[in-house]
Amino acid sequence: MIYFDNSATTKINTESLDTYVKVSEKIWGNPSSLHSFGEQSFHLLQQSRQQIANLLDVKTNEIYFTSGGTEGDNWILKGTALAKQEYGKHIITTSIEHPAVINACQQLERQGFEVTYLPVDKNGRISISDLKEAIRKDTILVSVMLVNNEIGSIQPINEIAEYLKKFPSIHFHVDAVQGIGKGLKFILKNNRIDFLTFSGHKFHAPRGIGFIYKKFGRHIMPLMDGGGQESNLRSGTENLPAIAAMAKSLRLLLENETESVNKQRLIKEKIYNHLSQFENVTIFSKLNDELFAPHILCFAISGVRGETIVHAFESNDIYISTTSACSSKKNETSGTLSAMQVPQSIADSAVRISLDENNTLEEAKTFNQVFDALYKKFSKING
Repeated sequence: MIYFDNSATTKINTESLDTYVKVSEKIWGNPSSLHSFGEQSFHLLQQSRQQIANLLDVKTNEIYFTSGGTEGDNWILKGTALAKQEYGKHIITTSIEHPAVINACQQLERQGFEVTYLPVDKNGRISISDLKEAIRKDTILVSVMLVNNEIGSIQPINEIAEYLKKFPSIHFHVDAVQGIGKGLKFILKNNRIDFLTFSGHKFHAPRGIGFIYKKFGRHIMPLMDGGGQESNLRSGTENLPAIAAMAKSLRLLLENETESVNKQRLIKEKIYNHLSQFENVTIFSKLNDELFAPHILCFAISGVRGETIVHAFESNDIYISTTSACSSKKNETSGTLSAMQVPQSIADSAVRISLDENNTLEEAKTFNQVFDALYKKFSKING
């Protein structure tokens, strides 16, 4: 099997699974309990928080655990809206955000907030000038994803951060779900970023666990009230086995990040160079390292629907996806490609390859060979 759908989810790694099982079996006390068994759980919880903070070069009290990227995005957007609504009700985001951001913004609009959705260019990137024009006196939040989950475009986060220094009261949120471990730490470390969202299952941790970075001193309202866990900001008994496993996964991910990124870049390049030879293939993800992440390659075959391409590769034991796992079963056209003004007839044909450190050049070679056979088959069908 060749698994090229890592932006949808990754396989939990053996070491993290081992941690998950051991914690489940041996440290099952509630971290909020007063007895020594609860204290043991609390110590491991804080140890995991400290490890993640150290890996990201932030403070321990700036890491908060969630159930994943969707909760993190919702919490930051809605939590900011609730906390700052007396100062303004204007939010700025982009037209190509993950549904967790887009749908959260749409819900806030129904509650009286106003949202500006910045357009993108042919590379799926926003313009700084558009952002400058969009900022108003009542703007309370700017939310921009680091790496687009459909085509892999990298937004100009550092440039946005530099401009937002003029507006210290505006919260700046970056959805970093697709950007962790992809050679972009120099962006993630920008001290003008107030919030970052991460999801464990994107880097070989269990599903249903994630975390956010919240800069010390920035305020958001909790969305869940209860026992007061996570410094009274995110109530609910902590999923300690998954948290400990996620901390280990993040450490393993970042240990060999440079080598891993270079490997993914070579695989992407091998497939890109092969696909670019075909007349009826449109490639949306470029090889430019400043503009596109190393692990995502989105392309279309004219006249062939994306789901048809996905299933054709699946019949050859190769697993790719249409542009977004969250919308693939809904048979929806790519929101990113639509925002890029790609004709719907081409956008409906788009599929995505997404890599991780476990993929190989040999797999890329096999993919190219299978592509040749499928392309020939599709060409005959389409005349």
